[in-house]
Amino acid sequence: MRGVDFLDRLLGAAKVEWKSLGDEHYFEIANSGRKPVKASLRQPGETPYYGANNIQDYVEGHTHDGVFVLIAEDGSASLENYSIQYAEGKFWANNHVHVVRGTQAVDTRFLYHYLSIVNFIPFLTGGGRAKLTKGSMVDIEIPIPCPDNPKKSLEIQAEIVRILDAFTELTTELTTRKKQYNHYRDQLLNFEDWAVEWKTLGEVVNTIKTGKLNANAMVEGGEYPFFTCDAKPFKIDTYAFDTEAIIVSGNGSQVGHINYYKGKFNAYQRTYVLADCSTAISMGFLLTYLKAYLRAYIMQHSKKGSVPYITMPMLESFRIPIPSSEEQARIVAILDKFDALTNSITEGLPREIELRQKQYEHYRDLLLSFPKLDEVDG
Repeated sequence: MRGVDFLDRLLGAAKVEWKSLGDEHYFEIANSGRKPVKASLRQPGETPYYGANNIQDYVEGHTHDGVFVLIAEDGSASLENYSIQYAEGKFWANNHVHVVRGTQAVDTRFLYHYLSIVNFIPFLTGGGRAKLTKGSMVDIEIPIPCPDNPKKSLEIQAEIVRILDAFTELTTELTTRKKQYNHYRDQLLNFEDWAVEWKTLGEVVNTIKTGKLNANAMVEGGEYPFFTCDAKPFKIDTYAFDTEAIIVSGNGSQVGHINYYKGKFNAYQRTYVLADCSTAISMGFLLTYLKAYLRAYIMQHSKKGSVPYITMPMLESFRIPIPSSEEQARIVAILDKFDALTNSITEGLPREIELRQKQYEHYRDLLLSFPKLDEVDG
């Protein structure tokens, strides 16, 4: 299928008009319901709490209920691939996203797909933290096929949505797998205080150190992993550790992110290296538990109003359940298998999803390349 030929057949002789997001006949901007809540003040619940790039938490209550598109107001992780999210049902939106949807004349899912290819850079203001103001956002134009025939217009939009959504089914399956994994993980790791002994991290890990290198060492080249506050390590030509360790990011957007490594490596001064577990706990169980709950602990205990970070006393005070060694091994084995099905390159879905994502982006660009009148006339 060639997207341009398909569009020609789908549109026939019908025209396409471009409508700005500020046109209330076609779009609704529901920003008035947004409400930011500091991590320390959020009430745990089942409602997704959306920030600029993703779901940041699950809380009680909601600010919106319905089908919406969330456009980052500021803080998008990428300006070239601007953050666009699709939300259904009850959700909570903070003040870092614009909340928009189509009226009866526009399929909100169609709006989502189209906004995913918009170049937002010309609409952004500010320097280091680029901002999409509402005043700029309302000037963004969206193509509306057959605006004079709403029924035909929605049929065309729905057909484009149907095709594009078909490419995202595997991504949906992965999301479901991850939710299942989190559910079973929480079931397996949910210990009552009276059922097992609890110890602090400082009691069960004999060595907790920070790295020594600063940002000047973040230069690619070398054979040794250099763990920083980013999710993936660099490679440099020196090492300071030669052991089996868990490396925890101490601040930044990836605060609480955890890497595991065995061998020679180096670490940034704002990361924590955990090594030499006591006989009470296995490295595998400790890694599993930290991945599940450490980040939430950090968000809860960081100072109000500050950028989340972790200190040595905070880390040492983190509580860990200590079931029997047999139970630790059983839990790790179950979750490792589930994690492999969800995330492994060889056993799971990611490679197929990557291919589908590329197909989706290819056809999305073709199917949503509606010509403007000045382009046709030229």
